Amino acid sequence: MANENVKAATPKGVIDLAKKQGARMVDIKFVDTFGTWQHFSVPVAELTEEVFAEGFGFDGSSIRGWKSIEASDMLAMPDPGTAFIDPFAPCPP
Repeated sequence: MANENVKAATPKGVIDLAKKQGARMVDIKFVDTFGTWQHFSVPVAELTEEVFAEGFGFDGSSIRGWKSIEASDMLAMPDPGTAFIDPFAPCPP
């Protein structure tokens, strides 16, 4: 798997890897201010080269200590160098 990830260090490489491996969901993971892992998932169809430059929008008010509801529009900027296929949670058909 590590060799596959070396090829995925660009947005196009990540998209190609996801297609090749038959990925159906993309899990965006990050650490909040308190050091707690946070994540949200999107369908693989939303994984485009543009989101690597523009980010994935999400609601920051759902994360403890981040933003109030009136200022909760946040962007998660994916880093193609950290992409990998995670077989932990298979997506049901």
